Amino acid sequence: MAPAGSEIMAKSDKVVAVHWFRQDLRLHDNPALCAALDGADQFYPVFIFDGKVASSENSKFHRMRFLHESLECLDAQFQSFGGRLYTFQGGTTRTLENICEEWGVTRLTYQEEPEAIWKERDDNVKHLCEKLGVERIAKTGHTLWNPHDIIECNGGTPPLTYDIFTHVTKLMGLPNKPLEIPDFTNRLVVAQDFESKFKLPEYGSLGFREEAKAPDNRFNKWKGGEDEALKLMHLRLKVEEVAFSSGYILPNQYLPELCAPPRSLSAHLKFGCLSVKRFYWEIQQAYVKVVGRESNGVELGVVAQLIWREFFYTMSAQNLKYGQIEGNRICLPIPWYTNAEFEERVEMGRTGYPFVDAIMNQLRLEGWIHHVGRHMVASYLTRGDLWLSWEVGVKIFEKYLLDYDWSICAGNWMWVSSSAFEKALDCPKCFDPVKYGQRMDPNGDYVRRYVPALKKYPLKYLFQPWLAPAKVQQDAGCIVGKDYPARMNDHKVSARECNSHMDQIRKSMVDQLRQHCAPSSDKETRQFVWLPDHMASGTKCSGDDLCDGIAGL
Repeated sequence: MAPAGSEIMAKSDKVVAVHWFRQDLRLHDNPALCAALDGADQFYPVFIFDGKVASSENSKFHRMRFLHESLECLDAQFQSFGGRLYTFQGGTTRTLENICEEWGVTRLTYQEEPEAIWKERDDNVKHLCEKLGVERIAKTGHTLWNPHDIIECNGGTPPLTYDIFTHVTKLMGLPNKPLEIPDFTNRLVVAQDFESKFKLPEYGSLGFREEAKAPDNRFNKWKGGEDEALKLMHLRLKVEEVAFSSGYILPNQYLPELCAPPRSLSAHLKFGCLSVKRFYWEIQQAYVKVVGRESNGVELGVVAQLIWREFFYTMSAQNLKYGQIEGNRICLPIPWYTNAEFEERVEMGRTGYPFVDAIMNQLRLEGWIHHVGRHMVASYLTRGDLWLSWEVGVKIFEKYLLDYDWSICAGNWMWVSSSAFEKALDCPKCFDPVKYGQRMDPNGDYVRRYVPALKKYPLKYLFQPWLAPAKVQQDAGCIVGKDYPARMNDHKVSARECNSHMDQIRKSMVDQLRQHCAPSSDKETRQFVWLPDHMASGTKCSGDDLCDGIAGL
């Protein structure tokens, strides 16, 4: 709703600033927020539920709960300074126009969105500010560097490989150090009609309901907000320090623990509850603390995953078709199958492969899965088994993932499906849904947790229950084909078929493959799927060796 009738009125001789929060739900290291307060006499923090902000358009409940918790935290923080967070529902441009006119706003600030899908909205806001004579300040804060600056530095085109990307960013220099929380003293005002007009609404009024049964019985409870993000970051840094002292890096990837408590910060980075620059420099400082010398910036794997994040943002910054196949200039037009039944069974965790089903059940029930699971599902759905389009996977993740992000999600799906960013990792056997599950979940704890129908199965048959004798199935209280679905495909047969398809594609798309956005080397590919350093030494390996290396994480 618009603030019509609000009792807040600004004097024309004052600087009245509004900061429009979007995916920057924090006070620390927020350049646009600092710019809003610079010399301002009155300041109003605003969030608008426009049906699309923070990837809310096709979101299920978990991501919206995370968003709501993040806004609750932000409101509580402003209350501690004597203010409140003003929330609205409705179209962005119309709402901002009403705010500016009713409150006499002279300055509007917001964090720049690096993705092309937000350009039209932000252009409309830019034109609105020009029309109203309102100062508009947009600052980079969601990424380490401005993606458009990287493109300009690369001669006007995005760097097509990660290797070129790191060279370009090295030329640009290290990311800026994070900013402190700005001073809100004597500038926050709370309207007398705040509670009735501007208070953060409850879930129900926003149109979101809990789809899953017993959603509060989650094993892993992810909570949104800057306070939670900073607590989790400090816990994560302790884990990183242990890894540094033990001689390895990226512990969340090198030694994945599928049943461990949450320690990924991806959702908090997505919503901007944690500044990526803050996390970058904290990791660097932790490295210096333990190792006794500085890391060599983006070249060292200490921050490799944050740099991949930047790479995907840069590749999507000027590509409106990035999240789809048609018209996407970096994506190979692979002729995928269409099978609505298979798509639904994957989404609902009814493929008959327990490891895949456990991953999808966790996704729906909790809104998050480890990247080990993401790679498994992406391979299974696309080039590894079912030969379905990666667009199907993106749509499923868009519904459920807490950290769903247009650039990063589509980028990862294109990579694993061999549609873009990928060349060396062309091995369907790399993610065998039985063997990979056995190696990632050696005791079966993960599968038993998220596929409870199989919890009494002996480990010998847990990952391939169709091999269990009838007596074993009866004793476990779960008959395959009745209490748990029969597998909908034979991986060995499907993998051979997919491999044949890929061979045909290589022959038919020779010219396109020459221009294909791909890794610079085998080593770079292994780094993407987090192979140990000894596997990334530059030694050439066969498809089977690569498969064993990935599974041996």
